[in-house]
Amino acid sequence: MSEPNLTAQQQTELEAATFRRFLAHLDERKDVQNIDLMILAGFCRNCLSKWYKACADEQGLDVSQDQAREAVYGMTYDAWKSTYQTDATSEQLAALERANSKN
Repeated sequence: MSEPNLTAQQQTELEAATFRRFLAHLDERKDVQNIDLMILAGFCRNCLSKWYKACADEQGLDVSQDQAREAVYGMTYDAWKSTYQTDATSEQLAALERANSKN
C-alpha cells in the first residue's frame, strides 16, 4: 500500500486526529475493560498512557505518568478505576494467561 502524498505536517495532523478519535472511541466504550483489551489486542489504556509518557520524554516534554493517564482515560486513573473498572473474572484471567503464553 502506498503512502498518500502528504506533507510531514499533514501526516502529523492526521495521526493526531486519528489518535484523538481512538481515545474518544475508548471513552465511549468504558464497558470494555483493560483486561479485555489485553486479551484481544495485547495492549490496554495503561499501555497507551505509558507510550504517551515515553513519547513526551523523548521530546523533552514535562509530562507526568498521572498526566499521561488522564490524557488517555479522560479523568484521573483512580476515578476511572473506582467508577468503571470491574474485578477480572476467572475466565478473563485464564484468557489473559493463554494470550500471554502465545507471545
